[in-house]
Amino acid sequence: MSKFVTRIFVVEDNEFFATLIKQKLESNDQNEVSLFFNGDDFKKSLHLNPDMVVLDYNLPNTNGIDLLKEIKNFNENIKTILISGQDKVEVVIEAFENGAEEYIKKDDNSLTLLELKVDKHRSTVNLSKEVDSLRELIIDRHRYDRIVGESPAILKVLRLIQKVEKTNMLALITGESGTGKELVASAIHYNSSRSKKPFVAVNVAAIPEDLIESELFGHERGAFTGADNKRIGKFEEANEGTIFLDEIGEMDVIMQTKLLRVLQESKITRLGSNKEIPLNVRVIAATNKNLAQRVKDGKMREDLYYRLQGFLIHLPPLRERGNDILLLAKSMLKQFCEANRMPVKTFSSDSLREMMKHPWSGNVRELKAFIERAVLISDGEQIEDEDLIFSQDI
Repeated sequence: MSKFVTRIFVVEDNEFFATLIKQKLESNDQNEVSLFFNGDDFKKSLHLNPDMVVLDYNLPNTNGIDLLKEIKNFNENIKTILISGQDKVEVVIEAFENGAEEYIKKDDNSLTLLELKVDKHRSTVNLSKEVDSLRELIIDRHRYDRIVGESPAILKVLRLIQKVEKTNMLALITGESGTGKELVASAIHYNSSRSKKPFVAVNVAAIPEDLIESELFGHERGAFTGADNKRIGKFEEANEGTIFLDEIGEMDVIMQTKLLRVLQESKITRLGSNKEIPLNVRVIAATNKNLAQRVKDGKMREDLYYRLQGFLIHLPPLRERGNDILLLAKSMLKQFCEANRMPVKTFSSDSLREMMKHPWSGNVRELKAFIERAVLISDGEQIEDEDLIFSQDI
């Protein structure tokens, strides 16, 4: 028996038929089946990343083809089986053109045929899981060479990056200021299927409240005083790629409402225009704030807060990363010396011990400034403890 369970979502508005499907598939204890009776409920759970989806063609307020497109956009590796009461050639062709693995017509044999099709694709799904489980044990450090460290805390971060980079799932990166959240966001992007498309980073906290809507969504000429030309916003600039919204917790509540609509509908409207522009963009957000507390304080919409909880990656502070401090220090030292065409210096044993004692409240950002300062102060080939000037804790 396989060590993996196959997670199957069934989207079928006929509750009786859906129950029959569940009973049939769960007769094999390798299958775990969840039922959804409309497309909206299904889409709210798509982030759970099922292995297979069985879709009815005719559904309330949507159809199986539209849902099929959303599934493949989210994760093209999810196996999809479309079931329909009709066998029109054009419907069958449309299903396969949009990525369906199988098409089954509803009749007296459809349940038996569905069971056979699920069994057929289970081996492919399990093989993929086996490969993924091995990858979790063996991290390809070459793909993440900009993220320096070997501590258990940072290896956990790399494993999470490996998991989420394969999908289009919204990711939220949390951690203290200076821990490297943008570095993680770029690692997700450049190891994803969107790597050849734009990666656009936006520091939300650095944009004045009266300009942020224009900055994110763009504007038409004449939309407001001073808008002399049409301007494409950051979301449009990132289309087909990834937008990184840093310090998302600093966004005001009114703008949060507009952002939530974009996340839900994948469309934007430029200021001064009524035309909706469809988007295919991956969103990665980051914050050094406690977003749950900001919800309680009325500074963050609760629905946006839950929307942002798609996939969480928490970056540990530098003080919790042990010998990573020394690995980072040596890497930064080499980079700074080479970038400034200086002989590469080394650290004395005493200087390394002093660095390990420091709390690094400013995290990696503080360490970088510290190293650069020490290189310039040092007169010899080696950086001694007397060359070290630590920042005062705030």
